This record gives sequence, structure tokens and C-alpha cells, in this order.
Amino acid sequence: MSRQTPAQLPRGRPRSFDTEAAVERAMGVFWSRGYHATALPDLLRATKLSRGSLYAAFGDKHSLFLRSLDRYIADAMTRMDLELAPSREPVDALRAYLAGYVDRTSGANGRRGCLLVATAMELAGQDAEVNRRIASFFKAMEARVADALSRANTAGKLAEGVEPASAARILICFLWGLRVVAKTAPTPITLQATADALLGRFIR
Repeated sequence: MSRQTPAQLPRGRPRSFDTEAAVERAMGVFWSRGYHATALPDLLRATKLSRGSLYAAFGDKHSLFLRSLDRYIADAMTRMDLELAPSREPVDALRAYLAGYVDRTSGANGRRGCLLVATAMELAGQDAEVNRRIASFFKAMEARVADALSRANTAGKLAEGVEPASAARILICFLWGLRVVAKTAPTPITLQATADALLGRFIR
């Protein structure tokens, strides 16, 4: 009987589930319940994985949470890059960006808040990996808004004396505050009017 070479030996069984779909379902649980309130059985039910499969694929609850946070951030950055694309007229792009935030904040997902804001409030100062991700995301957001404001300035559409970096910081703080205020259920019209009024202070 011939012996199998190492290359011929059977390998471990490949995963029979969609890893990214499992991350998305786990993200939904963390988003709705928060990190500490999410228990392993909650994740097993949502992902439809066994304990062994979940640990083999993601390591542990904390690692799966970080994967979920990365997924949320990636989705947000993709959306932001579309709304603030350099090919768009900068003021129109900024208006579209703010309108998108108002729409998402006042929609179904707005009622359960923002995963990043909730995570920052729950884990700030406790988890270095989480802090690093959130700080990096805020910095990236600010840089993209500042770039759009700089392009508006080049086009002569920024109000006199407005500094793009400072204005970007104010807009980002407003947007994250909007996520909290949305919990009091203001109307989308009120939220949009507030966003328009703030942007109006920076543009001609």
C-alpha cells in the first residue's frame, strides 16, 4: 500500500459558513445590546454557529467585537467617500454628507443609535484597541470634511475667516452630538434645518 505524501494528506475541513455574514450578524447584536450586555449565547444564536466554530473563526468575544467594529467603520468610510468624493462640487458634497447623516440618524438605525458612539461611551478608557479604532475613525472623518471645505475655499465658496480644519472639527462634533440628540426623537425636518444652519455659517 502506497504512503501519502504530506501534500496528499487530507487537511482540516474548510469552513462551511460565510465569515463576513457572521460578522455582520454579530455586529447587529453588539449594536443593539452593547458589548458588556452581549453574551456568548446571543452571538451563537445570531451567527448560527456552534461555540467551537465561532472560537475557531474569530478567537473570542472581544476579537469578534473588534471585527464587527472594523466592519461598521469600513461601511461608514465607504459611504463617506462616496458622499464627499473629490469629483463632486464641494458644497453640494457637504450638503449630501450632512443630509445622509440626518437620514440615517432619524431612520430605523438611528433609533438604536450609532455603534461607534455607544462603544465610545461604554468602553472609552478601558480598551486600548477600541480607543485606537475610534480615534482613527474620527481623525479620518475630520480629514475628509476638512478636504471638502478646503476645496470649497479654493472655489471661493467658504465664508471669510473660516479655517477648514477648525470648521471640520466643529461639524464632526455636531454630527456625533446629533446621534445623541436623535434619541429624543426630533423630526427629520428639525435635524436637517439645524445641519443646514450650521453649514451655512461656513459657506458663502
